[in-house]
Amino acid sequence: MDERRRTVRWLAPVLLLWLGGCGQHPAEAGHTSASSRSATTAPPPVAWTGLAALDPCTLLTPQDRSTAGIGVLGKPKEIAGARACDWTVPGSFGVTVTLSATDGLADLEVAKKNVTKTTVGAHPALKVADKKAADGTCAVLLGVGDGASVQIDVSNTGFSDTPLACRRAGTVAGLVEPKLP
Repeated sequence: MDERRRTVRWLAPVLLLWLGGCGQHPAEAGHTSASSRSATTAPPPVAWTGLAALDPCTLLTPQDRSTAGIGVLGKPKEIAGARACDWTVPGSFGVTVTLSATDGLADLEVAKKNVTKTTVGAHPALKVADKKAADGTCAVLLGVGDGASVQIDVSNTGFSDTPLACRRAGTVAGLVEPKLP
């Protein structure tokens, strides 16, 4: 029984230390010293990675917004359980960037006739626009690994000029893409 108590006394602090690392903040993740990595054989704690570490409203810097013709700040929102940010340029257009940590490109339901496969930077992408409807809306969906995606939706005021909406969505996608995992 003494041997078992010694093992528990030794194991309990190690488990607490290991479990405590699971709550690291994104900025601290991955910044462990070489000595702490070699002192244990346990796997490193799971850090916030992927889209979970991103705030959709910070994906467009002030310079990015200027490049895209967006002179307003984004407003955080939630769309079907996914984190999003919405920028509305009065009298012109709106942009919504939605982060889905659970749906990859293959999981998204889009009408095949409205989809064009493409790439944006290093990420596979789909451009979605109903040219026949000519409703001034367009989306660019960026694949982030197999199980996550970022959706950039653009709607023009007056719901006209779908090609312009697609150019705007493409511009925003090009600005957001380098910041994705």
